[in-house]
Amino acid sequence: MVKSYRGVQQAKPLPKAQKVSVADYMSTKLITFRPDQHMDEVIETLLKNKISGGPVVNEHGELVGIISEGDCMKEVVRGKYNNMPNLNGKVSEHMTTGVISISPETNIFDAAKMFLDKRIRRFPVVNMGKLMGQISQKDIMRAVHSMQSSTW
Repeated sequence: MVKSYRGVQQAKPLPKAQKVSVADYMSTKLITFRPDQHMDEVIETLLKNKISGGPVVNEHGELVGIISEGDCMKEVVRGKYNNMPNLNGKVSEHMTTGVISISPETNIFDAAKMFLDKRIRRFPVVNMGKLMGQISQKDIMRAVHSMQSSTW
């Protein structure tokens, strides 16, 4: 019979799970628009900053819609019948309302599933009605790439 004199062995501690919430990977420096802003300003801003759209917030920082290149293009197509697109309107007349947003506490993997289910490229991150940031598919990929495979 062989006896061990090594004593009681302790199990190695498991690595701590990494933070995987939307708040940890979202963009917070966003270009936003106001509902009373003119569409020609929106187009100028989109072109100047090489972006495809942005959140629309009211004076309290609450998300009220999204304005995009697609919203601008709808007016271009409608204007074809009048021989001139109406881009002098206000953002509130052209923006998309009823925007699907995401909470900052949402798990990155749940957010990834939402991207696949909704086929949207980015979600505004909202907490208690206020715009906190934006999460994109690229942010999700960056988050997963930076994680260690043993702590998923």
